[in-house]
Amino acid sequence: MKPHIPAPEAEAQAASARLVRLIADEITRCANWLPFSRFMELALYAPGCGYYTGGAHKIGAAGDFITAPTLTHLFGQTVARQLAPLLPQTGGTIYEFGAGTGDLAAVLLNSLGPHIQRYCIIEVSPELAERQRSLIAAKVPSELAQKVAHLPALPDTLDGIVVGNEVLDAMPVELISRRDGAFLQQGVSLQNDTLIQTGQTLTQPDLLEAAARYFPAAEPYTSELHPAQYAFVRTLADRLVRGAVLLIDYGFDAAQYYHPQRHMGTLIGHYRHHTVHDPFFHIGLTDLTAHVNFTDTAQAAVDGGLDLIGYTTQANFLLNLGITELLAQSGRPDSAAYAREAAAVQQLLNPHEMGELFKVIAFGRGIDVDWQGFAFGDICHKL
Repeated sequence: MKPHIPAPEAEAQAASARLVRLIADEITRCANWLPFSRFMELALYAPGCGYYTGGAHKIGAAGDFITAPTLTHLFGQTVARQLAPLLPQTGGTIYEFGAGTGDLAAVLLNSLGPHIQRYCIIEVSPELAERQRSLIAAKVPSELAQKVAHLPALPDTLDGIVVGNEVLDAMPVELISRRDGAFLQQGVSLQNDTLIQTGQTLTQPDLLEAAARYFPAAEPYTSELHPAQYAFVRTLADRLVRGAVLLIDYGFDAAQYYHPQRHMGTLIGHYRHHTVHDPFFHIGLTDLTAHVNFTDTAQAAVDGGLDLIGYTTQANFLLNLGITELLAQSGRPDSAAYAREAAAVQQLLNPHEMGELFKVIAFGRGIDVDWQGFAFGDICHKL
């Protein structure tokens, strides 16, 4: 029996229809073909009607997915243990990308307040930015909340710590297929006023080189390439004058990512806590996402002159920093509050949930501290 997926409300359906018309108009202007990356960019970020730029709730029980900071405050408190010795060696600014509901920012501010000179949030979603302001105002003392600034774009120079939890997976990807020895770039066309997926011979030299390097010999084979993720990390590296970059996301090293058995890639949609395999399902209301190629991520940072500090699973990172100790301090073991926290920590650590699929990678420039989060279980050799 197929699970029941709730239909969107009339207002949401109308917003989705406006976005579809916008995409269709651009396809028409582009000789009836858009690269999938451009379609995905519009579906997620078209001004006023994309998934992240529209007004619908995305995160939490009423949204489409759950993130680690919304599960338990212990996640943020554990991350704070790693950031505490780093901040004094920098200008004291934390730059958080895609701050979600604001839960991580609130916990980091409360945990590291005296060490933080400024907390900059770079957020493309107006709805999420408003949620962040409201939550921080409710949970953080005013003298700390005053340190928060929402920035419209990435500053030209960064002196501090860049934090990104589930940021890379929300960037548009190129969808590439190989059949009969030839690479095809997947895109979107119109057929009888309906969006359909179509392929064209791949001609871009950089994408051809990446596909030839990563794709296995198995055919037919479809997967993603991540030029937007690479460009983002390279930009961070170019602008970081001193400090660190800490990224947490789900994904694999290249050998795992492009395994012959993963022949359909990792692209997926999330709608009301349901998994959706059709990229055209409720466009603008469904989160489209792909796993992260951490080999590419590491290469981008190193190409920009950063030091690769560590790469490990989320479970190892949190355990190394003592999340179980923090759990033990959260209440009596027989209390309902403790049981809720324990269940959330289990979800963060369980290898069949978030513990193994989610990875943590860190880079640095001009700092020298004990990176306790990577003390055991570092897997940089796999990159």
